[in-house]
Amino acid sequence: MIEIKKLRKNLGNFAIKEINLSIFQGEYFVILGQTGAGKTTLLEIIAGLTDPDDGKIWLKGKEISTLPPESRNIGFVYQDYALFPHLSVVENIKFGLKLKKFDKSTIAQRVSNFMDLLHISHLASAYPDTLSGGEAQRVALARALVIEPQILLLDEPLSNLDPNLRTQLQSELKKIHQDLMITTIHVTHNFDEAISLADRIGIMHQGEILQVGTSIEIFRQPASQTVAQFVGCENLFKGDLINQNGLKIFTTKKINIQVATDKEGEAYISIHPEEIILSKESLTTSASNCFCGKITNLLEKGILVHVWVDVGENFVVLITKKSLAEMELTIGSQVYITFKATSVHVF
Repeated sequence: MIEIKKLRKNLGNFAIKEINLSIFQGEYFVILGQTGAGKTTLLEIIAGLTDPDDGKIWLKGKEISTLPPESRNIGFVYQDYALFPHLSVVENIKFGLKLKKFDKSTIAQRVSNFMDLLHISHLASAYPDTLSGGEAQRVALARALVIEPQILLLDEPLSNLDPNLRTQLQSELKKIHQDLMITTIHVTHNFDEAISLADRIGIMHQGEILQVGTSIEIFRQPASQTVAQFVGCENLFKGDLINQNGLKIFTTKKINIQVATDKEGEAYISIHPEEIILSKESLTTSASNCFCGKITNLLEKGILVHVWVDVGENFVVLITKKSLAEMELTIGSQVYITFKATSVHVF
């Protein structure tokens, strides 16, 4: 559906580096990255609002790299909504259709349909300065969708809303996408938002796309330290991979961990807390890694407890409150952590 090849843009003190990206027809694709990663600039290049220095963009097999914005049939919703302050809600929504010279009956029908879809028909005669954040967002969405774009671009669409309204509009975005199946590119810095909405996620950092995948793939198998840190991977360690008696060992100089990998040399590993078994006695299992240590901290979150265990390196383990009580664990308790070599993600 959308193919981006070798896209570059130098902005002086910042640059969009070589970006290669494929987005599928009807996909809800989220670009996730911190402020200043280049997310908005990438959207503007796709929309034709900013010219790249190099690279090409194809839409449904047609190159659009040199087409003006009005010829790309792309809907764009900015973070600040960018509504025309001198136009009423209905006139804001009509704007793109009038620009494309649709007839009055088509305009009236489409505007009515999308105002109903977004529950803003009662705001038809209102002006932008009288709207709440959620209302303004719905109007901006209606204006972008009414032209029936091939692609919908959303620039931090929920960031200016309070948490309750953000959750509500997040659900509405998901339903609208399911109903219309418009290929959508949504940029955000909010990981929870990305997980909730995305079919796939692209992690963007300092003008580069570092990894593309489903939320589970990215969270469980980060491609780099930067990605791992950004998505909040716990039990993240740096060390060296060595061969020891025919086994591959990851060593941090404080601890040696058996891993399953063909990689060698300097590396990072991550181990998800739910992959680790916590016990008061050493377990007899097929798991390759078992370490004795002491609990240094406990943090209850709902029915789960995060347990920090110092075994030379500090590990985080997840257990239930019931398990915590049954094992009578407290800070300072001696415990064992056990996990398989195949549970260790090496990168």
